[in-house]
Amino acid sequence: MKNVFEIGSVQTYEIIVAAKDTATFDSGRVHPVYATFALGRDAEWCCRLFVLEMKEDDEEGIGTFLSVEHKQPALIGEKVKFIAIVSKLDRNEIICTYEAFVGQRMVAKGEQGQKILKKERLEKLFNDISQLNN
Repeated sequence: MKNVFEIGSVQTYEIIVAAKDTATFDSGRVHPVYATFALGRDAEWCCRLFVLEMKEDDEEGIGTFLSVEHKQPALIGEKVKFIAIVSKLDRNEIICTYEAFVGQRMVAKGEQGQKILKKERLEKLFNDISQLNN
């Protein structure tokens, strides 16, 4: 693992809200706005941008938690900007806080954690779980 970031390092990511990102379930569309689960997906991606630069070829990141405090709706067609900030680095763990904005309006904030592990270790973990389910 490469230690290329420090507490306070920042990553950003922007997305235009599309119809596929709205609050839609098997029963149909609930609201024509950015769904909390889509927002969480994109927040996690913004935080993962750190991992992409930190991991070695034989390593991969895995999420450990995600919190989303959805404060305001974002409409289809609006640009949402995510800002992720490293709040904790502890060996192979990185924790970020993030905020999401449409212009100056805060849409969401939260926290996300990931660990960087050897791919080999992750494969063993997934195989062990798979065997338990058989």
